[in-house]
Amino acid sequence: MTVTVTALQQGVWGVVATPFTGGDRSVDRESLTRLAAHYAPIGAVGLTVLGVFGEAARLDGNERRAVVETVRDAVALPLVVGVTALGTAPAIEEARAAREAAGDRLAAVMVQVNTTDRDTLQAHLGAIHEATGAPIVVQDYPVVSGVSISAGALVAALRELPFIAAVKAEAPPTPVAIAALTGALDVPVFGGLGGIGLLDELAAGAAGAMTGFSYPEGLVACVEAWGSGGYAAAREAFLPYLPLVNFEQQVRIALAVRKECLHARGLIADPAVRPPAAPMPESLRPQLVRHLAAVPGPR
Repeated sequence: MTVTVTALQQGVWGVVATPFTGGDRSVDRESLTRLAAHYAPIGAVGLTVLGVFGEAARLDGNERRAVVETVRDAVALPLVVGVTALGTAPAIEEARAAREAAGDRLAAVMVQVNTTDRDTLQAHLGAIHEATGAPIVVQDYPVVSGVSISAGALVAALRELPFIAAVKAEAPPTPVAIAALTGALDVPVFGGLGGIGLLDELAAGAAGAMTGFSYPEGLVACVEAWGSGGYAAAREAFLPYLPLVNFEQQVRIALAVRKECLHARGLIADPAVRPPAAPMPESLRPQLVRHLAAVPGPR
């Protein structure tokens, strides 16, 4: 099965958290609807669901479908749906389910790099596309996948594949990787990692950001300012948000901190994360309050 692949639109693709509720931490579809609906009015060009910060690895198949369907019904934006599995057969199963749940709103499935071997990676990505017809966003995220591939090796694997809709580059140093990828591939390359390197990634040729942040307004402001005014304008637009970006990206508790911020904004009803993710330490709460008070815009 093949389809004509359209590259992802440049701009900000918000990575949507999965809200939970109750003692059993079931998926909170009401909060998810409210959160997803927040993105279109602020200028996001699309949404990514079932990403790492969507806690996709901690959801069963029925929950994953519920998340995709809820977001699909909440907004008119195109969707990228994450695939958690590294093996080809389970990845195909996840991609098929994503296509069924998202329908014609599916812009691509996001598949992680699962090997450094060019032929094996090409076969893996090709099998997923052939089985589903879905365009693919390739995610290079070694912290999660455990696979560290050089930018050159990734270019060699991807340059011959016509069904790649974008690359999400999250292997530090990301600006170096993005410069290499954008210089050799004819597909958009997006930064991630909570936007912490966004200014430098844009300077390296990034098409925008595909990431989560409790104030996606800041990501949009930065990317739009870069397009209209270059580095100086983007720096000025992003500076008010950078302390909070940094605060959210703390190792091992980044997801919990972000959910606390989303909860404080009223976008989700409960900041709960699913074990084994750690909750935000209470010692950080006064600083969270300070950061949120300093961010411009509605709270």
